[in-house]
Amino acid sequence: MNYSRIGLAAVAGTIVFFICGFLVFGLLIAPDFAPFAAVYRAPASMQEHSLVGMVSSFIAMFVMSIIYAKGYEGGSGVMEGLRFGALVGLFLAFKCAAEEYVTLNIGGKLALEMAAGVLVEMAIVGMVIGVVYKPKAGAAVV
Repeated sequence: MNYSRIGLAAVAGTIVFFICGFLVFGLLIAPDFAPFAAVYRAPASMQEHSLVGMVSSFIAMFVMSIIYAKGYEGGSGVMEGLRFGALVGLFLAFKCAAEEYVTLNIGGKLALEMAAGVLVEMAIVGMVIGVVYKPKAGAAVV
């Protein structure tokens, strides 16, 4: 594994993760959260906890980059990253977004938007990780 590229992929993935998250969840579907304000933190409270979110997100992108590197099969970084990111997105959509629909008092439309948003977000992040990560020269690809 190319550890310096894993680190770079994690940084790039984190940046893209926050950009996509802002565009999808902060702008595109943000109005759909309003009817369910009672189940989410107020913006001021979110700001108080933002460092935890940023550090956790970076660690998640670092782990995602390691998993990508471990499963890299030697194809195009964009396509391998897209497939990998889509799988991660599907995992999160069915694990997290569906679980939030069950445990939080939110509507089905919002849950579907959250699931679709995380799927698209992770597919894009996966592509970025795939483009940035490169195996060490001469490394065996299984």
